[in-house]
Amino acid sequence: MRRFALVGALVLLCGTGACAAEATYGADATVPGQGERGTVVSSTPVAQLSTEETSAYLAQGNSGTPVRNGVDAYRVDYRTVGAHGEPTTASGLVVLPRTDSPRLRAVSYAHGTLASKGDAPSVNSRSRPDQARTVMFAAAGYAAIAPDYLGLGDGPGSHPYTHAPTEVSASADLLFAAKSIAAQQHHELEPDILVTGFSQGGHAAMAFGKALQAGEVPGFGLGALAPVSGPYALRDVQTPAGLDGRIAPGPAVFFFAYWLTAMNPIYHLYDDPAEAFQQPYAGKIEGLFDGTRNELTIATALPITPDLLLTPRFVEWATNPTGAALKAMTDSDRTCDWVPRVPVRLYAGAADRNVPYANAEHCLRALRSDHATLQDLGAVDHATSARIALPQILTWFQQVAPG
Repeated sequence: MRRFALVGALVLLCGTGACAAEATYGADATVPGQGERGTVVSSTPVAQLSTEETSAYLAQGNSGTPVRNGVDAYRVDYRTVGAHGEPTTASGLVVLPRTDSPRLRAVSYAHGTLASKGDAPSVNSRSRPDQARTVMFAAAGYAAIAPDYLGLGDGPGSHPYTHAPTEVSASADLLFAAKSIAAQQHHELEPDILVTGFSQGGHAAMAFGKALQAGEVPGFGLGALAPVSGPYALRDVQTPAGLDGRIAPGPAVFFFAYWLTAMNPIYHLYDDPAEAFQQPYAGKIEGLFDGTRNELTIATALPITPDLLLTPRFVEWATNPTGAALKAMTDSDRTCDWVPRVPVRLYAGAADRNVPYANAEHCLRALRSDHATLQDLGAVDHATSARIALPQILTWFQQVAPG
């Protein structure tokens, strides 16, 4: 689409003094002020589509979803916090429906595993489906937001892969930024947020839903939650499945490589990569995840099975985590440890060999609520689970809380 061409890199507007400001929310739970979390640093239009153009754009992906209105999409850079609470910035996609309605219901969509900064929703409209998925919700009348997460898109530094605390902070602070963008267009956001996401984004969506219900995002709550194929049980399902063959060898190798290199700066799992990774991979593995390479490029530089990647010590540590490894898993393994008071639908496919179905079963047991159900998508693989589930989720959201 000609009008979906992305604008060049944004010029960040924060000076050193502003960036060092205390990273807190506004006390009155309104739009945060200068220097606070959720403050918009810059906003760049990336799409202006009429109703007909929106319909044609979505038809390219064969979504078959209803289009009620045109959309205006923005790449937004905003203030947030890093893994240690330090002030930083992140980027995300905000898509608003073209409507005269003064109040909009918001949908937060969390994307799946990405390694390249340039593949994030706010900067990639062609080779990745996440931008189209976000537009899909806006085309039905919702204010749709999609965080790039830390370290992806325009965000500085590396990405803390499958790290629940920063998945939540990036999602929450983009919601505040979206509130500011919507206000500029004379819209208010309804307080109860609809949340969904796929793969890593299923994990992020579950963590964000938990935080919203717990009142951790001032001024907002949870309306409904629909995560798809998320790795909710890192210790009890995802890690052992990566070692015993339930996860296909290629995805398992990628998962271990990405997760360990991402968690090491936060939890200090090793001093030297050779402690965790066998040669010749130890000498190059951290450079593979510098944000310039996509998953395919990285995968071709890695071995074919986890036993050729990990040292015996780290295979044992993955099987029986202690110390820093246990802390890293535990901090991101509690996303399902709550009791929902709103409708929750988990979606998963039984033939998924990237994120086993047992993750969703484990999560459903942990939620301990009649509000939570598991939708079996049948014998479909990982990617297919998203293609099937997301249009169903839009239909369900329209029943629970219409746009």
